[in-house]
Amino acid sequence: MPKSKTRCRSTEERAARALGYQCIAGVDEVGRGCLFGPVFAAAVVLCPDRPVRGLADSKMLEREEREEIAVSIRKRAITCAVGAADVFEIDHINILQASRLAMKRAVERLSVTPDYLLIDAITVDLPMKQKPMIKGDAKCQSIAAASIIAKVARDQAMREWDVVFPQYGLARHKGYYTAEHIAAIEEYGPTWLHRYTFAPIAQPALAFEAAAGGSDGSS
Repeated sequence: MPKSKTRCRSTEERAARALGYQCIAGVDEVGRGCLFGPVFAAAVVLCPDRPVRGLADSKMLEREEREEIAVSIRKRAITCAVGAADVFEIDHINILQASRLAMKRAVERLSVTPDYLLIDAITVDLPMKQKPMIKGDAKCQSIAAASIIAKVARDQAMREWDVVFPQYGLARHKGYYTAEHIAAIEEYGPTWLHRYTFAPIAQPALAFEAAAGGSDGSS
């Protein structure tokens, strides 16, 4: 069955401009629930005079549609940028804080500095007005645009890592918790890019093996 897609609106962006804010960025992350690889985030400042068609929660879009819209976002947005936090940061400071860090990095990489942030669910450590929105990627155009840019960037990274670690199926499941992924971890052990604080990888035997250099995903 086709996915149900609810197109997002620009209500929040218009409300922020009505309050006097000039540069409104949407911010979102992807890969928070994965077992492998960095968490990615994106920040996007949409141009009200150059609307992007088809903006919706990235999870509700097929790959081809998502990638096509990402091209439109990059062409029509005032600015957009991607940030990430790697697996070592995730395991050190936890996935929530790593997600916030990735979002902060994305905002800091924008070519212009926003004065208002619309963020999916959480806030970031930056000195500007912020509005966290539950399920913001399904409601707000700027957040949806950020979710699409972040998702496309992370999926591409997973396809590239699939070439390095072909036995894990990363190009198919993108590092998420699937039966195929768990079976590969059980057979080959985790790679150095798996998240060792995430179950079922967070086991003493697996952690010891990795620390000893016994599993690099190439066995």
